[in-house]
Amino acid sequence: MDRLIYSSLAAMRGAMARQATIANNLANVNTVGFRGEFTSAEAEWLKGSGLSGRATVSQDVTGANMTAGAVQSTGRDLDVALNGDALLTVQASDGSEAYTRRGDLQLSDSGLLTTGDGLPVQGQSGPITIPPADSVSIGKDGQIWIVPQGGDPKSPQAVDTIKLVSPQGSTIKKGLDGLFHVDGGGALPSDPDATLTAKSIEGSNVNASATLVDMIDASRSWEAQVKMLTTAQDMDKSASALMQISE
Repeated sequence: MDRLIYSSLAAMRGAMARQATIANNLANVNTVGFRGEFTSAEAEWLKGSGLSGRATVSQDVTGANMTAGAVQSTGRDLDVALNGDALLTVQASDGSEAYTRRGDLQLSDSGLLTTGDGLPVQGQSGPITIPPADSVSIGKDGQIWIVPQGGDPKSPQAVDTIKLVSPQGSTIKKGLDGLFHVDGGGALPSDPDATLTAKSIEGSNVNASATLVDMIDASRSWEAQVKMLTTAQDMDKSASALMQISE
């Protein structure tokens, strides 16, 4: 009986992980550059002195749907949409290098260029800082141009170039921070062929309707396991009653 209970418990844990991922996708349906996450289940056999006769389940976020989202022109100088499979390099909260598709760039009071959620954007030699300027523009190759305060609009100056990378040939995974990281650590090299579209942003690629259907399916899976536990309890009570009769 305990085997049935533990099997249902493992399945319920997997259903909870799936529900959390689906809820996160729905919460980010309007987040710029968001890539919908997906989970996968893997059997983990319990080791013991005898045969490996039981297995629990491990269900975690293992990747993301890399399909491009809809690109919308905004006319805003600091908005960028990454083309193809290009990724924008940022500094994660732990100081490591990470990657994102979020292109709603901002300037802090100190001139630090960040993503919309406050992560520093990386240039060719570290975080990009832009001095006071009358205007800022970003080229197709990620190069940043400014017209210094009081400067000639016809003579813009290059400040830095956003580090654009490509995941081709490397294995990346999506972390709990919502950023992409190189599997096993490390950093991706700059991709000279990577490009972006200025004054535009890419929306989330989450399909709200399909995600709602997935949530209903996950809920039904949870309910099925709860019924299984109830059945196991009823069977246990019946067996206990039979043992009392025999006495």
